[in-house]
Amino acid sequence: MDHIPSVLACDVGNTTIRFAHVQSDTIQTVATIRVGELSGLGEQIAVAWQNIPEPRKIVACSVNPTALKALEAVVDAALHEPVLVVGRDLPLPIEADLPDAQSVGTDRLCAAVAAFDRLGTACVVADVGTAITIDCVNDQGVFLGGAILPGLRISAKALHQETAQLPQVEPVEPDWVFGKDTRQAIIGGLVRGARGALREFIEAYATDMGHWPLVILTGGDAELICPDPSASGLVQAIVSDLTLRGAAMAYYRTLLK
Repeated sequence: MDHIPSVLACDVGNTTIRFAHVQSDTIQTVATIRVGELSGLGEQIAVAWQNIPEPRKIVACSVNPTALKALEAVVDAALHEPVLVVGRDLPLPIEADLPDAQSVGTDRLCAAVAAFDRLGTACVVADVGTAITIDCVNDQGVFLGGAILPGLRISAKALHQETAQLPQVEPVEPDWVFGKDTRQAIIGGLVRGARGALREFIEAYATDMGHWPLVILTGGDAELICPDPSASGLVQAIVSDLTLRGAAMAYYRTLLK
C-alpha cells in the first residue's frame, strides 16, 4: 500500500461535487458540497489534500462542465495542482461497445468499471441521482450501454411546472399501495415507477445476454429505490462511492500501461 499512489478522486455531478481520498481499494470519508454553494470548496479540498500521503494526484470525472471549471479554479488557487480529468487527460477506464464512447458521461463509465472490477462478472449499474442511468457490462468487462431516465426530483418538478394543479412533492418511501390523494399518487408513481423501470431494463439486459447479471445501485436516491437489497430479490448491493472508486481506477490503469 505504501507504494500505491493516493488519489483525491472527485465526482462532479449536476447537483453536487463529491470527493474522497482513494488508495487502491481503500476509500476515506466522502465529502459532498452542492453545486452553487461552492464557497467552502477550496478549504475542504486543501484540508483533504494535506491528509493525503505522497505520491498523490487529483482525478475528476465530470458531467457538468461549469462545475468542473469551478473545481479546477479552486484547486489551482488552493493547491497549484492540475486536475486530471477522465476522458480528457486520462483515457476512458473501460472498453465500450459504442460508436462514440467519448460522448458517454464519464460518471457512468467510472461506476461501471468499479463495479466490474469488484464483481468480475456481468453486471448492471444503476445510478439514481439527478438523472437515473441504468447501464450494463458483459462478462468480458465491456460496457454495452444503457438507458437514461429523469431522476425523481426532475420528474416531480416537471409534473408541477407543466400542469395546472399538481403540487410540488418531495419523493419519499411510499408506505401505501393506492395513492389516496394527489401527493400520494405522484410520489407512488415516481418511486414505484422508477423501480419498475429498473426491473424492466434488467430483465431486457438479461434476456439479451442470456443470463441474469448482478445489480449494483449507487447515487443519492439509491436507498429510496431499494431500501433493503437483501429483501429485494433484484439488487445485490448499494455502493455509494462507486463513481469515486472508478475515477481513481481510471488513473491507476494508466500506471499499468
